[in-house]
Order: sequence, then structure tokens, then C-alpha cells
Amino acid sequence: MEFLIDADPPGRSATILRRHGHEATDVRDIGLGSADDRTVAGHARTKHLCLLTGDCGFADVRTYPPRDYSGIIVLRVPRNATADTILDLIEMLLREAELLARLPGRLAIVEPGRVRVRGG
Repeated sequence: MEFLIDADPPGRSATILRRHGHEATDVRDIGLGSADDRTVAGHARTKHLCLLTGDCGFADVRTYPPRDYSGIIVLRVPRNATADTILDLIEMLLREAELLARLPGRLAIVEPGRVRVRGG
């Protein structure tokens, strides 16, 4: 898969995605680090990238209908979560090959111990 990493997941997220055989672009590396949500979403949509974000606003299916995207992954972690905790959550998700294959056109909300998928 090809991912667009929003500004809130740790910068090391791209390294983990690539280690698992995926392509990854971080918004901070392409001048979109401070872009608003609509701009980030538009880039993901037009480039056919699965968006990886910690911004719960992207879980609003009325504003960001999953069918319009190559997948949206929202990481829901406690406010005090460390970067390592978030990276472990991404690792957990990447071990779910069947789930990743179903992501285009869907929203996945990933929390410690559970993944919910909507859309499609």
C-alpha cells in the first residue's frame, strides 16, 4: 500500500511502514506539515494514498466519506501515549494483512487492543 502520514503520528512511522513493504510519504516532508485537514485529505485522495492520522476529525464520515479515499486510518490513543506506544499500534495494524487489503474505501479506527472498520 501507499500511505500518507499526517503531521501527528511520530516521524518514525514512515520507517515502520517501509519496513513492512509499504510506500510512505510524510506530510512534513512535502510541505504539508501545517496544512489544514481538507488540504491533507485532498492530497491523499488525488494521489490515491491511504491516510494515516491521529486526528479524529478524519473519522467524520460525512466530511470524509471513506468511499472517496484509498483508506483512512485514525489512531486513537490516550493523550499521554508515548511515541513508542503509537508506533507499536501501527506495527499491530500492519500485521493484519487481510484488514489492510480491505482498507481502500474504508475507515479504520485503531485503538490499543482493537480495530473498527467502517464503510465499503
